[in-house]
Amino acid sequence: MGISSSILMDLTTPFKEPVIIFSMVLGIILLSPILLKALRIPSIVVMILAGVAIGPHGFNLLARDGAIVLFGTVGLLYIMFLAGLEIEIAGFRKNAKTSVSFGILTFIIPFILGFFVCRWILHLDLVPALITSSMFSTQTLVAYPIVSRLGITRSLPVMVTVGGTIITDTLVLLLFSIITNASKDTSTSEFWLRLGISVVLFASIVLFIYPRVARWFFSKLENEGGSQFIFVLTLVFIAAFLSQLAGLEHIIGAFLAGISLSRLIPPASTLKNRLVFVGNQIFIPFFLINVGMIIDLHVLFDGPYAVFVAAVLVAVALSTKYIAAMVTKWSFGLSRIEGNLIFGLSTAHAAATLAIILVAFDLGLLDETILNGTIIVILISCLVSSFVTEAAGRNYVVSETKKIEPQPEIIERILIPVGNPESARTLLDLAMLIRNPSSKEPLYPLGVVEDGQQAREQLIRARRSLQLAAEHISGNETSVQILTRVDVSIASGISGAVKELGITEVVLGWHERVTTTDKIFGSILQQVIHSTDQMLWIAHVESPLNTFNRIAIVMPPNAEFEAGFFRWLEATRQLAHQIGAKCMFWGERKTLEIVDAINRSKLRLEAEYSEFTDWEDLKSLKNIVKQTDLFIVVSARQKSVSHFSALEQVPFRLNKHFHTKSFILLYPVRPEFVTGDLNFEYSVLAPSSFKQNIARINNIGKTVYRAFSNKGK
Repeated sequence: MGISSSILMDLTTPFKEPVIIFSMVLGIILLSPILLKALRIPSIVVMILAGVAIGPHGFNLLARDGAIVLFGTVGLLYIMFLAGLEIEIAGFRKNAKTSVSFGILTFIIPFILGFFVCRWILHLDLVPALITSSMFSTQTLVAYPIVSRLGITRSLPVMVTVGGTIITDTLVLLLFSIITNASKDTSTSEFWLRLGISVVLFASIVLFIYPRVARWFFSKLENEGGSQFIFVLTLVFIAAFLSQLAGLEHIIGAFLAGISLSRLIPPASTLKNRLVFVGNQIFIPFFLINVGMIIDLHVLFDGPYAVFVAAVLVAVALSTKYIAAMVTKWSFGLSRIEGNLIFGLSTAHAAATLAIILVAFDLGLLDETILNGTIIVILISCLVSSFVTEAAGRNYVVSETKKIEPQPEIIERILIPVGNPESARTLLDLAMLIRNPSSKEPLYPLGVVEDGQQAREQLIRARRSLQLAAEHISGNETSVQILTRVDVSIASGISGAVKELGITEVVLGWHERVTTTDKIFGSILQQVIHSTDQMLWIAHVESPLNTFNRIAIVMPPNAEFEAGFFRWLEATRQLAHQIGAKCMFWGERKTLEIVDAINRSKLRLEAEYSEFTDWEDLKSLKNIVKQTDLFIVVSARQKSVSHFSALEQVPFRLNKHFHTKSFILLYPVRPEFVTGDLNFEYSVLAPSSFKQNIARINNIGKTVYRAFSNKGK
């Protein structure tokens, strides 16, 4: 009876049993988006409304204490960390002038107009008015997945809005810290001097020391995904703690940690996927539910004033963001569609807004009326942002499509032949980073073993190694289709898979050891180069890909006339975008001019250019290429328009002079007709044919030898 009565006591509302609390919250996280998906309500609003329903001002199912507050605080820091992590510094630099202008406009206009409204219409005191008006300046890229789905993330209006978000959110958070500190009684000249010094010290640690420490850690534990995840979270919470020590709010520390680590965590990486997944599925929903439990919607029905406040806040939030977007459009000569797209992306108030208002409410600087009105702002602004961005984004795609000639659609399929299990993860990571983000095709890791008595055992080991490597990217939501083959030679197995699967790119590992047979008949890499037409990435990577600061690319003369010229440029752009690296191009002047023109109009890379013509002296670049550079040498197959004799020696020179550095030997795609009838004689005499015949003769010899040996026994 005693046990049953205690259980019944635990089942009374509000529930206090940890298992029940956690189960209920997980049930809300699971079911709420599914039930309200038909209404097209953003998930951030759904979670808040769920918190209202189960909180003390709703059905009083849960009390706001213990685990709810703890996980809510973690979620608050997590949402600010992810907001900083999503900021693309490289994209901001490309459109710095327009982005800074928009960032200042979208901060100043809402803040000034909002402050006027708060003081003279809502009659708020000075501090609440400053905090509420700063809330109008914040913006969250809630609709960013829409432009990502439409494939316009690199468009000018989107990049300007992302850059403006960096400016306005940073200014708002700094202003918020100044306001909260100024509201304290300890505000003296000595206090402000101490605050200034501590803030500079804190910012220096997070922005300058953090990246160096993280780069070192990632290079030492390249394959330890779990350790990297915990390491990043540790840095985030240490930054939040340091922020508090400096006299700022902890949300600023988490936000700066996200900005600081964004370049080291590529968007397509497994680590980024794990961070986003855990945040979006666990911590952030807890935070949103925690916010909802604070809200008392009954206040809105207590009288017309609460409704009036909510209506005013919504009107100011939407109108001021629209004015900022239109002023930016007029100032820089953007089209109406581009202006609408900027407005749609920038009008949502969510992450930073919630963080500021919640912290201010907990400090007693705002009352429930403003808090509840802010939630209405979040609800309506997120809906408006989604609808406007969807409409403007579609119109933008249609308008831009009319300006360019239609290109034949290419189904991207990447093959990753793996000979050395130790390099498998690096090759898979490289394939993910150069892969088109919109591609639905799986990656194809391939294990090839030569035919023989032990082929079966080798095949089992190869598949097991590939499965272990595939688990490395299993958290990235990238499908992997493991392939194994038995063939007369490794090169034959690779080229056969390329033809059968319609492969468009091949990512290979570099092999340093060259046998006498390889020198006579050609190495496996040489055979693959000669027997395929697809783009080849032959990688020798000494450091984790996300630790490179620059991609250094050297191009042969006439590289711009190759059929695969733009394709490898686009793949390189994708790689640079993922790891946040600058680019350095070497080549002849005319080639550099064409690359620069393409870069300005389409790629929009942060790039430098320098002439290079002496391919006989490739080692002259050895001292220029740093350990933190990824060196890409663009070569060409024989009888290609950019091929010349010096390129034949490039693999040996790379092996001799650059073996301690990370490099990629890249062969652009070659039109299929080049290897047709016009090249029949060369195909017959190719080293791969010799090697396959030698392999067959060798296998026959082994069989005869074993037969006579067994007979003698």
